[in-house]
Amino acid sequence: MGEWSLLSDLLDKVQSHSTVVGKVWMSVLFLFRIFILAAGVDGIWGNEQADMDCNTKSPGCKNACYDRSFPMSHARFWVLQILIVSTPTLMYLGHVLLVIRRENKMRRCLEQKRGKNGMIKAPKYSDEHGKVELKGIVLVSYMMQLLFKILLEVAFIVGQYYLYGFIQMPSKISFLDKTCMAPVVCFISRPTEKNIFIVFMLAMAVLSVILNIIEMFHLLISKMKPKRKRSASTKQTTIPLRDLHIGDRL
Repeated sequence: MGEWSLLSDLLDKVQSHSTVVGKVWMSVLFLFRIFILAAGVDGIWGNEQADMDCNTKSPGCKNACYDRSFPMSHARFWVLQILIVSTPTLMYLGHVLLVIRRENKMRRCLEQKRGKNGMIKAPKYSDEHGKVELKGIVLVSYMMQLLFKILLEVAFIVGQYYLYGFIQMPSKISFLDKTCMAPVVCFISRPTEKNIFIVFMLAMAVLSVILNIIEMFHLLISKMKPKRKRSASTKQTTIPLRDLHIGDRL
């Protein structure tokens, strides 16, 4: 779990600059993907190529059979998926930290000028405690990272299907090549446990996509409500000219 500590620390900083649904996504990523992957992948997968039992001892046949059936290990595929899917969030964190640093510098400059002319302008996106409000360019950055996370998750789900075929892990695989003297049949260790793990990780990827879509709609609805209220209040305070009496017009 130590190799995930840096990523966990970085993603933990994003929690204070995200929505409630975004914090749920972080919890799913930490508890149900990173933690379980780090805790269970070694015991279930281990050295899966060495654990395979094949009906031949010909040099290279076992390696060729494994490489043909599994171009990339499931465990390495999921590690790559978590790292790449987390990249847009880390880029958003970098943008937020840049905004906070720039506005803190602006705040210090304005504090120095306030003694001269008595005027100060508050920064637009952050407060004194480093809390960022999702609006303007920060909101655009947040929505973009959500969109990229959805696209990356879907790409990895489709890629998992094209790499390994169906979800079910076969109990045995066969391989026929001219380099081997006879057809090679290899038996995979712990196929049932691997099937459960594959279904679980796929379900977490689908849940991640759903949470990101929900968060996008949540942000759109929450940002549209104040605009509708402002427009409705503006319509109520505006009196049409035809409703005014002649005395009022004079």
